[in-house]
Amino acid sequence: MKRRTLDLIFATGGLVTAGLMLVLGLVLQNQADFADSYVHDQLAAQKIVFTPTKALGPDTQAACLKANAGQALTSGKQAECYANSYIRVHLTDVNQGKTYAETSGAQRAVESQLTALSDQTGAPAEQLRAQNDELTAKVQTLFRGETLRGLLLTSYGFSIFGDRAQTAAYVCYALALVLFLAAIAGYVHAATRRADHVILTQE
Repeated sequence: MKRRTLDLIFATGGLVTAGLMLVLGLVLQNQADFADSYVHDQLAAQKIVFTPTKALGPDTQAACLKANAGQALTSGKQAECYANSYIRVHLTDVNQGKTYAETSGAQRAVESQLTALSDQTGAPAEQLRAQNDELTAKVQTLFRGETLRGLLLTSYGFSIFGDRAQTAAYVCYALALVLFLAAIAGYVHAATRRADHVILTQE
């Protein structure tokens, strides 16, 4: 086979592969842009604003709360910060760190006892009613808080997929550029070699 023919084969193959990598990069870029804009729009619609610096407690340890103080929550990273460093911290104070599921179970148990004493009056029944009312309020608070926290963390997870798609797009662009330059070099090499230069001969 002639060296020029081999150069042209490799150069053409590299050029085609570069084109495919470019297309793949553009597809990944499109997905990354979609994830970024979707997360931004959905979070911005919630109109959540981080607590201003002057309103943060002196014992606030989360650096992200201080870094985002007073800002609108519009990014996945901010959503993670708000969910884990703000909402979760406040939820632990609702019922001594117990979750919605644990508190709901306790509330149902008290409600069951109260139902058994529905036709009775007196201190025990009144205490159960007060306890049931208190647990019911805590259940509602934990339900709302954990639901919002879950939604924010879902947005954060979606944004991570977008970030990874963006990184993959950059890799595809880099590979496409390398392959394109290699293909050009192959065409140049083919043009500067003698047409009768033969390699890979069979004996």
